[in-house]
Parts: sequence; C-alpha cells; structure tokens
Amino acid sequence: MRYIRYAFLAVLAVCLISVAMANRGMVELRMLPEELGNLFGLNRSVDLPLFIVIFAAIVAGLMIGFVWEWLREHKHRADVARKDGEMKALRREMQRLRRGDGKGGKAGKQEDEVLALLDEAR
Repeated sequence: MRYIRYAFLAVLAVCLISVAMANRGMVELRMLPEELGNLFGLNRSVDLPLFIVIFAAIVAGLMIGFVWEWLREHKHRADVARKDGEMKALRREMQRLRRGDGKGGKAGKQEDEVLALLDEAR
C-alpha cells in the first residue's frame, strides 16, 4: 500500500511539474475589470506566471470546499455531541442505580419490598 501511495505522489508531481513548465508565460492578474477599477480607484494588478495562478486557484478551491463541508456537517457533529452527552448521563445513572445510593436508593428498595409482599399475597 505504501508503494501505491508513493507511485501516486510521483505521478502527481510529474503532472504538476509538466503543467508548470508548459505555463510559464506571464499574465496580468487584476483585482477588478479596468473600467470598474477606474470607477472605484482600485486599479490593482500583478504580473505572475500562469502556473502560479492555476495552482493558487486549485488551492483556493480546495480550501473553500473544506470550509463549506465543515460548515455543512455542523449539524451532524452537534447531534453526535448531544448523543454522547446523553450516553454519558445514562451511564452515570446506571452506575448510581447499581450502587443503590443517591435518589431512589431506599425508596427503590421499599418499593421492591412492597411489590414482593403483593406477589406473596396472590
């Protein structure tokens, strides 16, 4: 399995390097279209190799996807946390009842004795 992972990473590295070598040309990256930038006074631009723009877009898409998925699964994580809290409370209650202390210790025994007497009377 380890060799498959290394082979996959090697193929991925070769693909990324070939994309970078094929797209070395400089491109102008603008924050806004020229007319809109003139209107707002935000004529910001930077010259970058195209492969950096491509790789930055891939990384930005992955980050947006991870955050989107994390927010989408919030309800599932909250439900699991709620059920985990309920389970812990039920375990504490079960241990308390097994020990016979706390609320219902003597009252529970008295009720059992009353039920036993009623069963004997039949």
